[in-house]
Amino acid sequence: MKYIVVSGGVLSGLGKGITASSIGVLMQATGYSVTAIKIDPYLNRDAGKMSPYEHGEVYVLNDGSEADLDLGNYERFLGIDLNGHHNITTGKVYSHVIEQEAAGEYLGKTVQIIPHITDEIQRRIGKAAPEGSADVCIIELGGTVGDMESAPFVEALRQLRCKLDRDDICFVHVSLVPVVGAVGEQKTKPTQQSVRTLMGVGIAPDMLVCRSTEPLDEGVKAKLSAACAIPPGRILSAHDVSDIYAVPELLNKQHAAQTLCEVLQIPGPNPLVFDPALERWTPTPPAADAKRVQVAIVGKYVGLLDSYLSIARAIGHAGRRLGVHTDIEWVDAETLDPDNTVTLAPLLQSDCVIVPGGFGDRGVEGKILACQQTRINGIPTLGICLGMQTMLCEYYQNVLMQPNAVIGEMQEEGKVSVLKDLGRLRLGLQPVSISARDSIFARIHGGAHGIDERHRHRFALPAGALCQGSAPGASGFVVVGIGSDTLTDHCAAAEHTDHPYYIGVQYHPEFKSRPNAPAPLFLGLLKAAMSEQNSN
Repeated sequence: MKYIVVSGGVLSGLGKGITASSIGVLMQATGYSVTAIKIDPYLNRDAGKMSPYEHGEVYVLNDGSEADLDLGNYERFLGIDLNGHHNITTGKVYSHVIEQEAAGEYLGKTVQIIPHITDEIQRRIGKAAPEGSADVCIIELGGTVGDMESAPFVEALRQLRCKLDRDDICFVHVSLVPVVGAVGEQKTKPTQQSVRTLMGVGIAPDMLVCRSTEPLDEGVKAKLSAACAIPPGRILSAHDVSDIYAVPELLNKQHAAQTLCEVLQIPGPNPLVFDPALERWTPTPPAADAKRVQVAIVGKYVGLLDSYLSIARAIGHAGRRLGVHTDIEWVDAETLDPDNTVTLAPLLQSDCVIVPGGFGDRGVEGKILACQQTRINGIPTLGICLGMQTMLCEYYQNVLMQPNAVIGEMQEEGKVSVLKDLGRLRLGLQPVSISARDSIFARIHGGAHGIDERHRHRFALPAGALCQGSAPGASGFVVVGIGSDTLTDHCAAAEHTDHPYYIGVQYHPEFKSRPNAPAPLFLGLLKAAMSEQNSN
């Protein structure tokens, strides 16, 4: 097992996750199998109970683990499925050590950061990347070097470097090279200070990846090389690009794969194999003059767009496959007002609409209004999780004429919930049986009888509460997909039979969308939008 550790300096949000993912793509193209670990220094056990405004979306893995959104980057870029062991947090580490101490596992010793916490961190790295499971393990250290929260992890990684052969681990440090002043000079001092902080705790980085708006000047590289004791050839420019899927090629042009292989003392890329592999991986962008499709996302967390990162990525994947540009119109569900056409305009002027998931009753009325408007105006719409539930609520209230109908997130006295409370979160990969063979839902899934999708919900509609789409003469909003719970079957997918594309699903299709394998529901949504464009 070879390890590549990606750390960050100066400030967070520089793109360590994209850098780590892109490095993984290059190592895969070189011919090595890759796995990835994200270390999050926060005290939460996982991201499950965090508001999306705190840390972006909660990304759900196959095993039901609720993880950091960077695991979504790893899965999308590398085409692999990860599990909860691949997200290490301070909360997980300390909880386990405290439990071990309470059980007497430390035989009365004083429990300390060194060795007990650092040993547990290394144990978890070994558990997430057991010997023989992959050739290369990429470890991304969240936050920035110098943070108090990161200190035990940095020390654990320093110890790991001492335990391994020198050529078994490579440290890649991502830092900011800002431009200050009217002359546009690239400043190196922040990176110099960041590298010195890292060296001060016993780790000398092998490579630098410098984030900047423009390509790094050669003089700046020389200055950083002298100050940080890193050869110029190992200092890479990660300047701004228009597309995140262009980052692997950006690093490749600077011979990143060769450099990594040199540090790790493993065979480098063979151009006859490497170049076609990278070309096959790189998603083809739409032509400059290609058609544009506007997608409205009606959310309650639109103040931080990372709250819907996987949905935005899935839209892009589908757009690339269809050769169209996709423009996202972010609509705050709380601002929608049935008596104010101005608030509805962004929704009604879009080619298609997505109503995504969420928790709590804030913004739910706006989502219900959005579903009503897109249903009666024939706008292609995809409802996801809470989005499907708001579709159901709107249908019950305005079509089935049950004005007291509400969904589980709406706690109102005198109202009747159309959903069943499962009493727990239903998480992870679960089977969905496609019950209506002649439905749009069945067609966009290629006639499959069943699919496996990732769920994250506590409420569900009993499967018998709506007409089954396979029933003779079924019309309106009907059940087309069924999920099985331990107690009862529930509606996993529903669609409106008298609408170009009005589909709601209880699961999260965006989590399984990949750059070269778009999620079928997003492809279907854009196809319906394009068809409506052509008919108008």
